[in-house]
Amino acid sequence: MRHFIGIALAIVMAVVLFLAGTWGSLQLLRSFLSPTPARSSSLVSDHRTLAALIAVAGTGMLAGILVTAPRISPLAAGLPGLLLLGLTVLYVVSTQHAIDLIPLKSHVYGTGLEAMLRTGILGTAGLAMVIPLFVPSRWRTRRPMAEVAEASDFFSGLTQASGLQAPEEPASDPQAYQPGMAEPAPAYHHG
Repeated sequence: MRHFIGIALAIVMAVVLFLAGTWGSLQLLRSFLSPTPARSSSLVSDHRTLAALIAVAGTGMLAGILVTAPRISPLAAGLPGLLLLGLTVLYVVSTQHAIDLIPLKSHVYGTGLEAMLRTGILGTAGLAMVIPLFVPSRWRTRRPMAEVAEASDFFSGLTQASGLQAPEEPASDPQAYQPGMAEPAPAYHHG
């Protein structure tokens, strides 16, 4: 079930990247390429630039959460990352074919995606997003601590009901057996 949710999150990530990320990056690129504002003003005072910064930061934050959160399926970040890497590799091999695949080229979103592709941002983001696919622990479901406690209580209840005793803690005697050491030789009594 976790991986199905991961696929849904991958679709959300791809849509956010295509809409907010591309729009924001194109607006920032245009803002930085425009003539420098007067010394008294700042880029933050420009509402369009501020919105672009928020869009890019939000896209990056979502990608960061999907990459680092251990309970989220690695597919959530990995699938969009593979898509970005595939488009970047196609751009390196055949520039025109990659550009032809970009949807909505006449809109700001397609133009922004093309700008991110040409500058290498898509390839870099794709590399970062596929990392969880190669972490084995991300593919396993983690058991909540409540389940571990319930299992522990269950087994302690079984030992009490059966009359068995749980093993005691090892003594603090330095001569006592400790894991990793050779077991002491049994004592033989001649008699």
